[in-house]
Amino acid sequence: SEKDLDIFDDTSRWLDIYFSGKEPDFTPKILITGTSFRKSVAEIMLTIPYGKTMTYGEGVGGAVGHNSISIIIPCHRVVGTNGSLTGYAGGLDKKIQLLKLEKTDKI
Repeated sequence: SEKDLDIFDDTSRWLDIYFSGKEPDFTPKILITGTSFRKSVAEIMLTIPYGKTMTYGEGVGGAVGHNSISIIIPCHRVVGTNGSLTGYAGGLDKKIQLLKLEKTDKI
């Protein structure tokens, strides 16, 4: 039998917790790639608390669209300056559902 990789086990557990409507108390060990700017943006997004949002102007800019781990690095928590639900690579319908799952005050 093949040995499971810890990252897959951790990510699966994280997703199970998240999609059960609870806040995971850990982040899987992920490797953030790309430019230093994109890495900085990913690190900023990881600081956005569960159930809260941050505007693009508060520090994340255009690099959000290049997030390849878009639930674990929570770019769905980034909204427009006026609170509008602007773009999401997975589609606005999914962004809305993720924010509803987290019971944010933006929906």
